[in-house]
Amino acid sequence: MAAQPMTGPWTLRMSADMAATLRKHLFPGDGDEHGAVIGASVVTTPRGTRLLARRLYLAQDGVDYVPGQRGYRMLTATFVRDRVRECRSQGLAYLAVHCHGGTTRVGFSATDLASHERGYPALRDILGSAPVGGLVFATDAVAGDLWLPGGGRAELDQAVITGWPINTLRPKPVLPPTSDPAYDRQSRVFGDRGQATLAEQEVGVIGAGGAGSLIIEYLARLGIGELLIVDPDRVERTNLPRLVGAHTRDAHTWMTHPARPRFVQALGQRLATPKVKVARRVARQANPGIRVHALQADVTKDEIATSLVDCDYLFLAADSMQARLVFNALVNQYLIPGVQVGAKVQVGPEGAVTDVFSVVRPVAPGFGCLWCNELISPAKLQEEALTPEQRRQQRYVQDESIHAPSVISLNAVAAAHAVDDYLHTVTGLLPTTYEPRWRRFHPMSPAAPQRVRCDVPRTSAECTECSGTGVMSLVVV
Repeated sequence: MAAQPMTGPWTLRMSADMAATLRKHLFPGDGDEHGAVIGASVVTTPRGTRLLARRLYLAQDGVDYVPGQRGYRMLTATFVRDRVRECRSQGLAYLAVHCHGGTTRVGFSATDLASHERGYPALRDILGSAPVGGLVFATDAVAGDLWLPGGGRAELDQAVITGWPINTLRPKPVLPPTSDPAYDRQSRVFGDRGQATLAEQEVGVIGAGGAGSLIIEYLARLGIGELLIVDPDRVERTNLPRLVGAHTRDAHTWMTHPARPRFVQALGQRLATPKVKVARRVARQANPGIRVHALQADVTKDEIATSLVDCDYLFLAADSMQARLVFNALVNQYLIPGVQVGAKVQVGPEGAVTDVFSVVRPVAPGFGCLWCNELISPAKLQEEALTPEQRRQQRYVQDESIHAPSVISLNAVAAAHAVDDYLHTVTGLLPTTYEPRWRRFHPMSPAAPQRVRCDVPRTSAECTECSGTGVMSLVVV
């Protein structure tokens, strides 16, 4: 991702596991002050600068966090020196952390700010290209004082904990604006603050086909502020039964009819409407105020994948291995929660339907990695990297005109549950004790308990993608 000037608003993003560890350390129940350091990578996007928490260093009371010479407590010089060196070697921002009492409001004391004035200019010079700063936490609030490379200072606007629910901490509560009367019935469920949160969101949807088009329709009607839609394909006549908002003219059916000469059919396919343009049309009809970025491109292209770094949440509604690879990398490397959705009809060798199911797989940093659960196949990644001619020569595909069965109602089951999960997650309706699961919906199962199957996805401490030991730059095929 090309370097951009660091601008606000400033957001700290942290995985749920790291946030829980930090919270337990800062608030063990003794009412005292405790300290730590966060090492964070820095990503600047058109919507501001994100500090992505990569490393958490807990300061041991009485050893690393001791009575202060001018304040109540302080990090020892040795602990600070070692952490700054580690952050510099890894290209991370250095953020010193301590806690105050209180719940929903917090701020630095005069003593805190004076210590920043004394120490942070030197630390900033040592780090060079990354910010130095201090964070102070209350149980449900955070404030930050950031010293920027080359001079300048900024305040942290918010911290986002990327779990279930997604929890946003600020220095003090923000009064919600009055919501649009059009959303009155929704606001009665999750309040004006919830509706305002939706209006502030940028959501990425990878795949604008059967499931993706339904997701886009739902999100637009919910009042999402901004959508980024990625899909390389154009509308085909076989898409029309399940592609929301698509018309026969989008598929140029009069030209692509099997009775037409092949060159006419080929021309009709080239002139067909891109799926992302249909999706943009649907979204704007549902919500004229929505901002839509329709990218007719493959998500594996570097510039397309990096455009999704700006999103707050991701929906994966494309089933290629390469799309899964990029989605999984975005979730874990850029701390963006998301969900993979899909539907499948399994057909036996005699043509009989053997199983029908829809799947909803929530994924967040530290939870649901697609690599850990063998949902990314190296062999299929290699296959997808081949040209159509190479695939024919190696007989990976016997007949490329044969498509898997697909039905709109199966897509709707997955899309509705996935959007419901997102809605409850970002608006604060989920309890803090909520435990996400991967779900499969089997309408053909005779017994009701078998129709919804829940699984806890596997995780591996050896995984280079989700274990926290992987590279920090996004790598795409």
